[in-house]
Amino acid sequence: MNTLRIGSGAGYSGDRIEPAVELAEHGDLDYLVFECLAERTIALAQQARISDPQGGYDPLLAERMRRVLPFVAQRAGRRRLRVITNMGAANPLAAAGEVRRIAGELGLGLKVVAVVGDDVLHTLSAEQLLDNGQTVGALGERLISANAYLGVEGILNALHADADVVITGRVADPSLFLAPQMFEFGWAFDDWPRLGRGTLVGHLLECAGQVSGGYFVDPGFKDVEDL
Repeated sequence: MNTLRIGSGAGYSGDRIEPAVELAEHGDLDYLVFECLAERTIALAQQARISDPQGGYDPLLAERMRRVLPFVAQRAGRRRLRVITNMGAANPLAAAGEVRRIAGELGLGLKVVAVVGDDVLHTLSAEQLLDNGQTVGALGERLISANAYLGVEGILNALHADADVVITGRVADPSLFLAPQMFEFGWAFDDWPRLGRGTLVGHLLECAGQVSGGYFVDPGFKDVEDL
């Protein structure tokens, strides 16, 4: 039976880095996924990009990548580890550039692919009605961003292109986990039972440590035995 090992390195933007490093080093993973976006964090990222056109990605991107990229490269005799993350936030291209820079500093020859297309602000017309009855134009400078939730397609394309690291912006959270399942097992886009099960797996895994009590536990301050 074919098996696929996917680990979740983050369930929110400020999640701890240590569990991700432990998974990368000892988890014998095929994929390590960092899920770090929410509606609030994508809006904050868009504001950051307005201030700095080269910014707008997750502020912990560099630290996380420095800690786990060596395990992506050094896998002789073990499963190949790839990283998938939505830490690109409002600027996946700049985030991918930063990851390439870090990989270069570490002496790693990794293929890093950015998935774009979620930023749809430029497609909105001023006359377009919103669900509150206002028009887009009526929002004026209060309109910061407009992002659509992408699915698995861009991630699948990146995996087929042999990417070691896939950086996305706003994609549906479980898509980060469903895409590698579809890629590795060859699932079709109309295989609804498998896609449904894979989406459920993604919904659980994208919560990372929170799915097993991570919000309750505070190591060193509020420990839980045998978590």
